[in-house]
Amino acid sequence: MFENAKRYNVPNSAIYKRVLKMQQVMQAKKKELARRDDIEDGDSMISSATSDTGSSKRKSKKNIRKQRMKILYNAVLEAREPGTGRRLCDLFMVKPSKKDYPDYYKIILEPMDLKMIEHNIRNDKYAGEEGMIEDMKLMFRNARHYNEEGSQVYNDAHMLEKILKEKRKELGPLAEDDDVASPKLKLSRKSGISPKKSKYMTPMQQKLNEVYEAVKNYTDKRGRRLSAIFLRLPSRSELPDYYVTIKKPVDMEKIRSHMMANKYQDIDSMVEDFVMMFNNACTYNEPESLIYKDALVLHKVLLETRREIEGDEDSHVPNVTLLIQELIHNLFVSVMSHQDDEGRCYSDSLAEIPAIDPSFPNKPPLTFDIIRKNVENNRYRRLDLFQENMFEVLERARRMNRTDSEIYEDAVELQQFFIKIRDELCKNGEILLSPALSYTTKHLHNDVEKEKKEKLPKEIEEDKLKREEEKREAEKSEDSSGSSGLSSLHRTYSQDCSFKNSMYHVGDYVYVEPAEANLQPHIVCIERLWEDSAGEKWLYGCWFYRPNETFHLATRKFLEKEVFKSDYYNKVPVSKILGKCVVMFVKEYFKLCPENFRDEDVYVCESRYSAKTKSFKKIKLWTMPVSSVRFVPRDVPLPVVRVASVFANTDKVEEEKHTETLEDSKVGESILHLEKDKEDVPVEMSNGEPGCHYFEQLCYNDMWLKVGDCVFIKSHGLVRPRVGRIEKMWVRDGAAYFFGPIFIHPEETEHEPTKMFYKKEVFLSNLEETCPMTCILGKCAVLSFKDFLSCRPTEISENDVFLCESRYNESDKQMKKFKGLKRFSLSAKVVDDEIYYFRKPIVPQKEPSPLLEKKIQQLEAKFAELEGGDEDMEEMGEEEGDMTETPSMPQLQTPLASELDIMPYTPPQSTPKSVKGSTKKEGSKRKINMSGYILFSSEMRAVIKAQHPDYSFGELSRLVGTEWRNLEATKKAEYEGMISGYPPVLPPLQGPVDGIVSMGSMQPLHPGVPPPHQLPPGMPGIPGIPPPGVIGQNVSPMVGTPAPGTSPFGQQIGILGPPGQQAPPPYPGQSPASQPVMQQPTTPMFVSPPPKTQRLLHSEAYLKYIEGLSAESNSISKWDQTLAARRRDVHLSKEQESRLPSHWLKSKGAHTTMADALWRLRDLMLRDTLNIRQAYNIENV
Repeated sequence: MFENAKRYNVPNSAIYKRVLKMQQVMQAKKKELARRDDIEDGDSMISSATSDTGSSKRKSKKNIRKQRMKILYNAVLEAREPGTGRRLCDLFMVKPSKKDYPDYYKIILEPMDLKMIEHNIRNDKYAGEEGMIEDMKLMFRNARHYNEEGSQVYNDAHMLEKILKEKRKELGPLAEDDDVASPKLKLSRKSGISPKKSKYMTPMQQKLNEVYEAVKNYTDKRGRRLSAIFLRLPSRSELPDYYVTIKKPVDMEKIRSHMMANKYQDIDSMVEDFVMMFNNACTYNEPESLIYKDALVLHKVLLETRREIEGDEDSHVPNVTLLIQELIHNLFVSVMSHQDDEGRCYSDSLAEIPAIDPSFPNKPPLTFDIIRKNVENNRYRRLDLFQENMFEVLERARRMNRTDSEIYEDAVELQQFFIKIRDELCKNGEILLSPALSYTTKHLHNDVEKEKKEKLPKEIEEDKLKREEEKREAEKSEDSSGSSGLSSLHRTYSQDCSFKNSMYHVGDYVYVEPAEANLQPHIVCIERLWEDSAGEKWLYGCWFYRPNETFHLATRKFLEKEVFKSDYYNKVPVSKILGKCVVMFVKEYFKLCPENFRDEDVYVCESRYSAKTKSFKKIKLWTMPVSSVRFVPRDVPLPVVRVASVFANTDKVEEEKHTETLEDSKVGESILHLEKDKEDVPVEMSNGEPGCHYFEQLCYNDMWLKVGDCVFIKSHGLVRPRVGRIEKMWVRDGAAYFFGPIFIHPEETEHEPTKMFYKKEVFLSNLEETCPMTCILGKCAVLSFKDFLSCRPTEISENDVFLCESRYNESDKQMKKFKGLKRFSLSAKVVDDEIYYFRKPIVPQKEPSPLLEKKIQQLEAKFAELEGGDEDMEEMGEEEGDMTETPSMPQLQTPLASELDIMPYTPPQSTPKSVKGSTKKEGSKRKINMSGYILFSSEMRAVIKAQHPDYSFGELSRLVGTEWRNLEATKKAEYEGMISGYPPVLPPLQGPVDGIVSMGSMQPLHPGVPPPHQLPPGMPGIPGIPPPGVIGQNVSPMVGTPAPGTSPFGQQIGILGPPGQQAPPPYPGQSPASQPVMQQPTTPMFVSPPPKTQRLLHSEAYLKYIEGLSAESNSISKWDQTLAARRRDVHLSKEQESRLPSHWLKSKGAHTTMADALWRLRDLMLRDTLNIRQAYNIENV
């Protein structure tokens, strides 16, 4: 319980602190009890022999586990750095100060230090060794996450984790654990699953781990793991602007730490973090970069994995239509089976109500039987319509019967019970919000009182007339008997009489001989006994009917041995008495029993029966004469048992025949839903147009529409129809129109491909249109986010319910969330929708953008084309391997180290994916899809690779993207303009050009040194020296008017190196005009093309070579202007200075600025280069 509370609540919360305090109290109490037990065990000599062994084993196991944890802890504590002897754990002993490192606690959500681990070990807070190991790993992960790679803390964490693993391996498994030798764990080790995971991971943790591993281990067709770049965020020193652009940085290390700390309660919360990480990557990086593409692919992998694990995403959305039908069905069954205390169904008496009320002959027939068929056929979609039908039957029963009748009382009871059960099922509107709930028991009582006031005077008058009529009939019967000679004067009344050795008293119940031989004997209660003048004995009494002697429906049920007091009284000769029986009132029958009577001669009476009205009414007060029979309590009270009518079987057969005929007549007919009666509701519009009749509710094409409804609208050229909301409705010249805003689907908006949308999400647009109602395709519903999670309108299919939580602004292409949708207040005549509320909110699933798959395909096609060129180059490199052999480099005459402290620089070969080779078939060419970013990337990658040689390809791509974003718009435009210079198929060039040196501006030649263009053709044999007449990339003329977009200091002078390496290219820049041309060069020498055209497709130097060719010039570059450039003639801005290749030098040395140092380096390189011919006698090479 405590651990659950700690896991769920924030560490700073009051609950968390209370839990810690209670845990301390519990541990203290536990120790106190343990000490007390030890004392008692010491005093007791009897139990010591049996209990000591078990407790000692438990203690020994606990001590061994604790000892192992101490050994592992000490191994980390005592670890020292080889050579220096520095303790590696010093920085891990205590968490960093919040004052000194406030951002640490924002980045690291679960801080951990060695002091805390030691405290936990000492206080037995670890259930096992695994808990301590997890805390250790968490501490090391935190250190690596916060500190930069390569820092001291980072390296110490790596080394300590390694020491911990080795020590644990050295100790081996805990021998006392019974689980170590279990076959299940042995099997899991063979299958590659760790015992801990298979034993301790919950089903949710296994799902989370499966999603994480799927993203982490995904590789492309070349075997490259795409997740490598996403494992760890870039450091703030490396990319400070990243943390300005990205507000919520996330990496896979952070996601993993949250997963290990059980902070994800479901898969969706982990998916949200992954999606945020991929969205950050796409926001920060360029759409054409590799990281952008990798983020999209992994985003797709993530969603596919979640879909595979969770299965059907919509399975958890309740079916509102079925729930409404189930609610109505339960309500109907509850009302129809409602019983009194003795088990009698109230609905039995109402089954005899006629289907049509004579007062309203035009209304369609309606009975409980018709309602039952509608309920079984699921024709009700609204509770208020079902309530109207039920109340119509019950109110008709009240109208057509007396207020003191059983039917009237049962109708009131059923209506009151209906309201009670309805409110329970709907939870007073918390489950189902319906207009039906507005009618309460208070309204019912008012209606009943009003009805009784109207009916009671009439009923009193009817009773008075009935009594007078009965009196007259009694007098008439007495007169007729007197005329026949049996005058009352000759009667002798008595309270008892004897007949055939039996004594009969007033109040006794007797069997009387039936009028017909095949009938059961009548049951009569004796009210009077007399003997006439002839000596014949007579009885007068009330007849009791058995159920089969009454008129009732077959569905009515009766108590066992039930009889009914009738309104039939008559006299019978005592000679016709067949025997005695007993009729008991229902309230006494189950508790008492008569003495000296058989069970079959004992009957129960609950109701009276009227033969005139064929109705039953419960007896409230038992007024029969007191019987002479003695009653005693039953040993066990009788159970209340109801039995079916004797007419039930025959009626069932007839009903089946009737239903068969109905089914035969309805073959092929679909059962339609019952619709509530509605009417057109006009409304006055103060600002309405003349000739327009406005409505709040209107029927159009058999479809009822009201203000606030949402409808599907015909949309040309779209996959799905748009959704409109009706805010105004009017009819003009016989045509109907509506006005309202339009909702659009995600595919109609502009957004990032990584953006995710809820299923069936729409956006409120700025469009508001007037549409004719002829364009309406059907009704639907658009709910706010809160309503979509919690409720549904009952008459709209789930497929037609949409979610809207944002407004889409077409002008700035932005989606902004709003508080909620507009609500409308309508008049009472408008029928409101019924709303069903879920018992618990649903969790809506998000789906990928419709642009995701399309964007991935585009990028894959682009990268496939670019990679195709690389494959061709690799094939050529394999075929011509001898062409790339590096000859030995001769020693320079002038040592550079004496002049300047130059940092070694060996940049890797950059193979920009900017140009594609032709296919092997003749005449077939690949289409080149170039961009300024790709050209910039090919140049910049080499520069960054030189600065960070240990970086992976993905990390380099990230930095390239940063540089591109920081680039000025004018320079971006220059790169885009340079794309036009790339020809679709490149002419050939002989020899390796990757080793070409970019020659910067040079000082005038020293006396006696021949100009470079006069060098012999053997020069290409010397690595790093350009062929005569060919100059490196980005080199522009220095004398006269400079070429646009170039700068003498924006160029880089390549260091001598083997072919296959090239100096990092510069940024293009501007420079002021330099000195005029001093001399014209002689005719330059050109290199003959190679036999194969694919040889040097990726050489940007060769592209510049081609671009520099022109008919007006004898040479490509104005090399004489370059040689004439001097330091004092060139003035650089701060921005241009920042772009100089300052990474070539460790420091500026004795020079004032880095620019001066680079000028000096240029002079030294130029001097040594031009002295090579004399020093090594190149003519003989």
